[in-house]
Amino acid sequence: MGYRGVEGFQHDQQDLTGILITNLGTPDEPTTPALRRYLKEFLWDPRVVEVPRPIWWCILNGVILNIRPRRSAEAYKTVWTEEGSPLMVHTHNQCTALRERLQARFGKNVMVEFAMRYGNPSIASTIDRMQQAGVRRLLVLPLYPQYSGATTASTFDAVAEDFRKRRWLPELRMVNHYHDYPPYIEALAVSVERFWEQHGRADKLLMSYHGVPKRYLLQGDPYFCECHKTSRLLANRLGLGEGEWMTTFQSRFGREEWLKPYTDHTLKSLPKEGVRSVQIVCPGFSADCLETIEEIGEENREYFMEAGGEQYDYIPALNAESMHIDALESLVAEHVQGWDLAAVMDGAERKAHAHAKGAKQ
Repeated sequence: MGYRGVEGFQHDQQDLTGILITNLGTPDEPTTPALRRYLKEFLWDPRVVEVPRPIWWCILNGVILNIRPRRSAEAYKTVWTEEGSPLMVHTHNQCTALRERLQARFGKNVMVEFAMRYGNPSIASTIDRMQQAGVRRLLVLPLYPQYSGATTASTFDAVAEDFRKRRWLPELRMVNHYHDYPPYIEALAVSVERFWEQHGRADKLLMSYHGVPKRYLLQGDPYFCECHKTSRLLANRLGLGEGEWMTTFQSRFGREEWLKPYTDHTLKSLPKEGVRSVQIVCPGFSADCLETIEEIGEENREYFMEAGGEQYDYIPALNAESMHIDALESLVAEHVQGWDLAAVMDGAERKAHAHAKGAKQ
């Protein structure tokens, strides 16, 4: 097989350090065809659905992709903005803010880009652009605070698959998780406290995370434990006592048992227990998206209010808030230790040496 190299490579090309932030992904537009393409890529990932491929192919192509795209498109239409998908907009803004911070700190030879695990811009196309620009050291930062095989590991799969086809591999580092990283916990806490200052406090604070099948936990995936640690650290930082907060899991898919307690079931039951007001924060989502805006902000609100609740508030994700970018900048700075990001290679000298050895470019 052939391996991809750098097009038009020149020996005096400046070596860059690349920072690649990634998130889950989003359809290109809120239409049934776009959702079908997106869901086909997403749900075919064996990290996401661990079912034997022949069986899953029949279920996915024979049932799910004939039903779910239309429903999902309708849901996306309710959150779509003039700028596009909320997740795309927020991730772009996070990337821009982080780029400004890191280049101010380390210099212009740091390249900061973003990619989506599913959909566009793809990890492969973004890595290609970074390599063509001269990135020789690459730090990948998936914006999933809590590690899971279905998210963080899947991102590694995509990076590794791209590297299998390249001639010159950059030195690679990857952030696996930051669920207990103090600046991240502090950013979450400040976000909640600012919300309280404007809206007051509810009877209970729910910390809702995206769910995964329970069997993933039983097979050793640390996601469940990391979510609970994030919740515990956040509750301690906020000074919450027992009974004032709880951890729940949302966004189930399929019929098997997922991590519990379920967010929707919890919200339906709380009014019967005397809880009249709730506030929900989603510490596993670095940016607002369909699952936070529509599922938590609207759908679950209806469950709680119809069950007898009186006040329901969703506390927005950190998005591109300054303290979130502070945390990401600090996280990157720690993970690139040992790399001299400010160094500038003498391209002219290197080219001269190369020419002396017979190079033509």
